[in-house]
Amino acid sequence: MQEEKLAKIPQLINEVEKVILGKSDVLQMTVAAFLAGGHVLFEDIPGVGKTLMVKTLAKTIQGTFSRVQFTPDLLPSDILGVSIFNSHTNEFEFRPGPIFTTVLLADEINRATPRTQAALLEAMSENRVTIDNHTYQLPDNFFVLATQNPIDYEGTYPLPEAQLDRFLFRLNIGYPEFDDEMRLILGKPQSENSVQELLDEKEVSELKELVDEVFVHESVARYGLQLVEKTRNHPAIALGISPRGSIAFIRGAKAFALTQGRAFVTPEDLQKVLPAVFGHRLKLKSGGHSSDEVKKLMQEITSSVPVPIRR
Repeated sequence: MQEEKLAKIPQLINEVEKVILGKSDVLQMTVAAFLAGGHVLFEDIPGVGKTLMVKTLAKTIQGTFSRVQFTPDLLPSDILGVSIFNSHTNEFEFRPGPIFTTVLLADEINRATPRTQAALLEAMSENRVTIDNHTYQLPDNFFVLATQNPIDYEGTYPLPEAQLDRFLFRLNIGYPEFDDEMRLILGKPQSENSVQELLDEKEVSELKELVDEVFVHESVARYGLQLVEKTRNHPAIALGISPRGSIAFIRGAKAFALTQGRAFVTPEDLQKVLPAVFGHRLKLKSGGHSSDEVKKLMQEITSSVPVPIRR
């Protein structure tokens, strides 16, 4: 029975790849984040298929989909919802906003003001929102995929560390390979409507439960924590990985191992998810989040910690 459940994961990735060509690695990491109960920040240029990928993923898991275009004039109530007075009942009625969905695409999230960005904090960490002293539960499989353009900084509000820390992974899709792009420009345009619905809510919940059962040996966990500690003691890093980040690191590796069809985590799993977990959480003493500098630091940290060997 467990093998049947695990077989759904590659089927899910293959189904989305019918529309998003040649990006199986990114799709695998996105599915891993979803199964881990985390959220994903896509830092990418426009036009590489982020929106289409999110809509296609939502279709395959039989989930509802909402897209919010973040702009400077967007208000928290535009995302969360608002209470409206009903003159017939003399009571306030809550009208839920687009956040009450399975998959939420927060498009160009850094174009909204910090006040509006902060509206997502409770939802992303606790799966609920509080409005007018009332707490409303979000869907069990609530999943945020946010995008931001790393090149265009005019009219943007950089995400604070507290907001970045809510994202399990930061990924980028990047340009397609030459042959894949040839297939795109010569082939028939694809949409999310061309894929099958593979997983219902119950099946998704069962797969998420399997993530908890993935085994992590003490030596592998120690290796992961040593990598985390290196970020806290490095002379070039002002802000290292927090305890929440270290928990996310291990959980992300467990979910990635599951997408590989394994019930245990290897050091290679940790190395694979490390850039996606660490990249947006590190703050350099030189200021900012320079991607080239961060990549070099992550490579340096990885090479400086001995990999545990199974005897």
